Amino acid sequence: MSNSAANDAINMMQLTAGELQAPVYGQQVSTARTAADGANDFSFRLSSMLAENIGNDNFVFSPYSVWLPLAALVNATDMQNRPALLEALGAAGITQEQLNSAASRMLYDLTKQRNKEYEDEEFYYNPLSIVNAIFVGNTVTLNRDFAQTFLDYYRGNTINVDFSSRDAIDAVNRWASENTDGLITDLIQEFDPLTVAVIANAVYFSDRWGWEFNPDQTEKDVFHSPAGDTMADYMLREGNAQIYYEDDRVQAMPLYFKNGGVLYIVLPKDGDASNLLYSMTNEYFSEIQMDAIQATGRLLLPKFSIENEISGLKEALVALGVPLFNIDSAPLTGGLIDEDIPVWLSGAIQKAIIKVDEEGTTAAAVTILPAPGAGMPQPTEPFEMICNKPFIFILCERTYDGGNQVLFTGIVNQP
Repeated sequence: MSNSAANDAINMMQLTAGELQAPVYGQQVSTARTAADGANDFSFRLSSMLAENIGNDNFVFSPYSVWLPLAALVNATDMQNRPALLEALGAAGITQEQLNSAASRMLYDLTKQRNKEYEDEEFYYNPLSIVNAIFVGNTVTLNRDFAQTFLDYYRGNTINVDFSSRDAIDAVNRWASENTDGLITDLIQEFDPLTVAVIANAVYFSDRWGWEFNPDQTEKDVFHSPAGDTMADYMLREGNAQIYYEDDRVQAMPLYFKNGGVLYIVLPKDGDASNLLYSMTNEYFSEIQMDAIQATGRLLLPKFSIENEISGLKEALVALGVPLFNIDSAPLTGGLIDEDIPVWLSGAIQKAIIKVDEEGTTAAAVTILPAPGAGMPQPTEPFEMICNKPFIFILCERTYDGGNQVLFTGIVNQP
């Protein structure tokens, strides 16, 4: 994959997979749309909680890399806790079977399997990779029903490891690196001795802009960071018929990729990007998309590169109502492994990276969850959107039923 454009995220809660079967389109579309909207709602609720305490730092996060393995774990959660997990995921009112089907449809669309059926293999390029896997300790047996559902709907395979050995750490870190084109390494340093399984997800996106920036027009100028003014390399885009949105809070522009994805740049007028992401909702993001217009103007966007390990992810998930971390109720008991011992999630880790330059974007993320046992009118004047103060970004890929699915969110406080 191109090093000029990529987004990576890894969430540890994963299974590796086989070929994804084509869903039957035209059936259960409303359920799929409900799940997709719920996933985006989850994305902004979780992102806002994590963004609340970043201060002046940059931030990149893949909420979808968390949502997908949690959706898979619905199938291992006991009946008492399952409704709370569905509600936290934005899937209240639909069954686990409907959620599985919707998640499968998302994966099929996001990874462009539908396009692949009609395109010449020689010229086919898929900018997005989403991989799930579950690492299972060699002293326990993964529940057969869960393993089959994970494989059938989430492309998730089972990998057996010895959690008492350094080999398990090496296996997980190697898997993370292999599924993010080497961008994410050294994700795990140790495992709790009680760990019986780790579910993981890796998201990797790499694509060029449909309309690339001219590097000869990139110039240095001041960026007004909360920590003090600094210099940044500004890329220029100007012309007619650009998609643009503005209201009394923000200016926003979508930057489209060659193979269908889009990176939204959203510039708050008050300069408080953290507060903007904190208050962002799926409804407001939909308004930005639906009410945008074609306009003449210019965008100045700094190149940026961000890498961070998400802190407080477990606490944020608990605050959102995810019940899987409760050691007393041990909600995964009986559903994840066959052995009659209490099972719950003990933690959540994500490491994410994004790089944006004249050619395109590269992003990656890996998330792991270890389980121990025991419209605005068209402006009359050309717009000018100068991103010389903090702004947020939202990276999406389009799905057949649910529109733009949020894959990454983030804040640029200092490029």
